[in-house]
Amino acid sequence: MAISITHFFSFSSSSLYPSPYSSGKSRIIRLRNLHLHGRPPSSPSFSKLNRGVQFIYLSPITVNSQRSHVSSLSAHQASPTNGEETNSKHPPDVKTLIKAYKQALFNGDQLTLTEIELFFCEIEKEKNRFDHKVLSLSMKIASEKDTKIRLQADFDNTRKKLDKDRLSTESNAKVQVMKSLLPLIDSFESARQQIRPDTETEKKIDTSYQGIYRQFVEVLRHLRVKAIPTVGKPFDPLLHEAISREESEAVKVGMITEELTRGFFLGDRVLRPAKVKVSLGPIKKKTVSPADGTTPSA
Repeated sequence: MAISITHFFSFSSSSLYPSPYSSGKSRIIRLRNLHLHGRPPSSPSFSKLNRGVQFIYLSPITVNSQRSHVSSLSAHQASPTNGEETNSKHPPDVKTLIKAYKQALFNGDQLTLTEIELFFCEIEKEKNRFDHKVLSLSMKIASEKDTKIRLQADFDNTRKKLDKDRLSTESNAKVQVMKSLLPLIDSFESARQQIRPDTETEKKIDTSYQGIYRQFVEVLRHLRVKAIPTVGKPFDPLLHEAISREESEAVKVGMITEELTRGFFLGDRVLRPAKVKVSLGPIKKKTVSPADGTTPSA
């Protein structure tokens, strides 16, 4: 039959459980739910241990014939016998327990050995519990870090997309405004080419008109609007729109010979392609072959 008791037991400085803090003072170790298999407090083992251990019963005796367990073991400083105030201390450290274990092993005190072993088992269980908790918290921290990294990446991607959309919206709005001004530019260009002032009054009007047009061109330049090069440049379907093609002795094939409508850039974006004429090269001459009478192309 296993007898479970809750008691305090103390070792003096000269006993098997020496105090690491002060000499000559008692050391009380609390042991809850100690199961002693077949050894009641009156047994020889208790009689032997009682010479160095003071028992204080705190709960009724319970019978348990299946298992033994110690829930906790903590150390306290005993009340001084000389009238001094109680000075509480921390639980004994591992070195103290090891010394007590060696002393009990040397004296053959199986009960003390069992109690210390049970105490170490409880320490191991507590350590495993904390290790599990640390592992769980570490995994949680790693998961939170991954979540933070993903959220930061999503935030950066969203910010970049918003910036790109904003720039695209601004560019599209500017393109629409500039396109609405293109007919006005065409009118200025047409008037400049057609007007031939003769009188002083007409010359003054033409001078005033040219000044307004130059101011307008300067504003367009500040808005990064510029004309697309045409005459003398090779035809580019991305920049030019071929209205007609003509043969030319002086201009190579594929080169632009005349600009019909001016095209414009808005920054690096084509605002409107230029309408042009493209050269087909020199005129092909027809000759008669003396051998078969055919007319090959030159």
